Amino acid sequence: MSRPTLGNGETVTQAGRSAHVDADVRVARSLPRTSPRDTAAVIAEVLAPLVARGVIARRPRVVGLEDLLDADRRAVRRMQLVRNGYGEGPVLLRIAGRNLALVLSADHVRRVLEGSPDPFDIAGREKRAALSHFQPNGVLISHGSERAVRRRLNEAALDSSQPIHRLGDELVATARDEATVLVAEAERSGSLTWGDFSAGWWRAVRRIVLGDVARDEVALTDALWRLRRDANWAYLKPKRTALRDLFLDRLEDHLSRAEPGSLAAVLAATPPPPASEPAHQVSHWLFAFDAAGMASFRALALIDANPRESERARHEALQADMSRPQPLPFLRACMLESLRLWPTTPAILRETSTETRWDSGTMPPKTAALIFVPYFHRNRESLAGADSFTPDIWLNGHSRRDWPLVPFSAGPAECPGRNLVLLVTSSMLATLLENHRLRQLHPRPLVAGNPLPGTLSPFRLRFGIAARQS
Repeated sequence: MSRPTLGNGETVTQAGRSAHVDADVRVARSLPRTSPRDTAAVIAEVLAPLVARGVIARRPRVVGLEDLLDADRRAVRRMQLVRNGYGEGPVLLRIAGRNLALVLSADHVRRVLEGSPDPFDIAGREKRAALSHFQPNGVLISHGSERAVRRRLNEAALDSSQPIHRLGDELVATARDEATVLVAEAERSGSLTWGDFSAGWWRAVRRIVLGDVARDEVALTDALWRLRRDANWAYLKPKRTALRDLFLDRLEDHLSRAEPGSLAAVLAATPPPPASEPAHQVSHWLFAFDAAGMASFRALALIDANPRESERARHEALQADMSRPQPLPFLRACMLESLRLWPTTPAILRETSTETRWDSGTMPPKTAALIFVPYFHRNRESLAGADSFTPDIWLNGHSRRDWPLVPFSAGPAECPGRNLVLLVTSSMLATLLENHRLRQLHPRPLVAGNPLPGTLSPFRLRFGIAARQS
């Protein structure tokens, strides 16, 4: 009897054949794929709600409906079923001719985020199609040397590594000014709604980014909002290039003025290289500040619902010398916990630039790898207190132990504005809370001790306001 041979004709023993074939199978095997039924369930309970609410600009009515349906809790449950059925993954879905890989384990999240931008490209097809509606040269959809230049510009202007920005005095003063106006308006009207808060928030953002002259230029951020609504449709909607050019030209006018005390002045202090496209980066800053406002408003509801934490927040605000920028660690922790519970970037998307190998098989190039953030932030099976308000995890190191908690993403593409956002939002919260009690008037207020909902619409929140007794 002749011995079996390899494909190249080499003779092997039976034991060697077994080992070699096993190795070949490991190399050649594709990642597991979901069944048609499971694919349909993931589309219905995870992907469709993400798209429907608006990936780039939230649709308030849809978010309100998903709040009533607690859509993200359903999505987390579906992801748990996928993990239980297919193992730790990744697992492939085939949707409209596109490979989509669901990332299901903490180690794989780390690999994808730390492996960005190569081989896990940040500027994937869907992201380019969406963001190019209003920032075609933004860092998140850039490659190679251009991406490196734009990333350095963002990190330098936003003081990414510093807990307090170099313009901390001016930025905190602006946040406190606008928060004080909000309090006065709420006292006159008797309540603080999302519309009230959003208007005040955007006044602060325009001043912080572009200077006091831009405080009331609502038309600028309205134009951005219209472009972002188009961006929800990605490549399914034609780009309004005339509106985009008008918006970017107006933004460049503000940046060229470089008003002292604004981020525009920081950009002007170190003239950036031509490839850095500052207006496109600033367009993204404005987009990101919108999410920070939603997280801040939710944080107010969390703080009010928990009397002990409410007192801690007020005590920190009263004890701090707010005439100067302060770290405000507890209020920053409240912000981070708001972002853990209701991530403003619920889907982190990467695209493989080459074939990648995993224990369970091979992921083809040009595969969209999806990290569904609520699955990791709100998974009761792996995270103690998943549905509770636990700001101390951000103070005692547990947030690092309970990886992956990624409210600002992580790795080389971590949000460079993390510290700036936490400085501005914590300062605004301190001003709102130091002398006033904001009481939830939501039809279904959050209650201490009850599991927190998987979805919470900021647009439905409303607060009564009362001065605190000294």
